[in-house]
Amino acid sequence: MAEATKSKKKAKRTVSAGQVHVQATFNNTIVTFTDAQGGALTASSSGACGFRGSKKGTAYAAQVATEKAGQAAKTQYGFAKADVYLKGIGQGRDAVVRALAGLDIQVESIKDVTGVPHGGVRPKKARRV
Repeated sequence: MAEATKSKKKAKRTVSAGQVHVQATFNNTIVTFTDAQGGALTASSSGACGFRGSKKGTAYAAQVATEKAGQAAKTQYGFAKADVYLKGIGQGRDAVVRALAGLDIQVESIKDVTGVPHGGVRPKKARRV
């Protein structure tokens, strides 16, 4: 007869302080909770919360996505303090920070990491008449 293999129970990891990365575009908002080194713990987006079309880019959709990912981070990892990194120019930027305060997650710092173009786009070709 085959012996039953015993699986070892994984130790529960606690991450009390970490980072929250927010990518807020006009079309969607993606929220990722990470540990201090940047390893992803939980993530959510407006699209994953059931919003479709132009509603994904709204502040309310960003708030719902933050609450979903934040609750998972709090229950699974004991997440309590966060450094927030905002990228993009969408409506979800402010809503995410407010939603974190509503989840009793202490915001240590807020940093804007939106990319800045250097050199710009390629100029239009010369018009021939």
